[in-house]
Amino acid sequence: MFNKLAGFGIASIVLLGSVSELAINTSTASAAKPAANNTTLLAAKPQLIASGSFVTTEQDHPTNGIAKIVEVNGKRYLQFDKAFTTARGPKVRVVLHRNNTVPVNLKEENYVTLASLKKFDGAQNYEIPDNFDLKDFQSVAIWCEEFNVTFGYASLQDS
Repeated sequence: MFNKLAGFGIASIVLLGSVSELAINTSTASAAKPAANNTTLLAAKPQLIASGSFVTTEQDHPTNGIAKIVEVNGKRYLQFDKAFTTARGPKVRVVLHRNNTVPVNLKEENYVTLASLKKFDGAQNYEIPDNFDLKDFQSVAIWCEEFNVTFGYASLQDS
């Protein structure tokens, strides 16, 4: 135990002894210009794949806004614009539907659930899994799973 304390004391003396030689630079810091061979990686500009405007399916559950499918750096995303809004409800899901119009009540073989709705208003993004073949789907819908009611949908037109 004494050896550890003695070692700590010697380390403290060395450390404190070197503090007295600390130099302080009072000049103003500035960012260096990047060298000519420096490269900066930027996120690629989103490439629009398809888009459509939401229409209300169930009048008691108005849905508005624009849906877009974009590709960024090899990944696909479903995006809702900042004007997106839909009615409140339990277990509201974002689904991709096989047809370009979506009925009020869905049949299981006609859609896949992409995700639970993140929020009822405003811009939002959903990553589309690589195993989803977008050629199989013609629209996106906002659907209440608990009551099997489609609030609204957007037919997706290729760009």
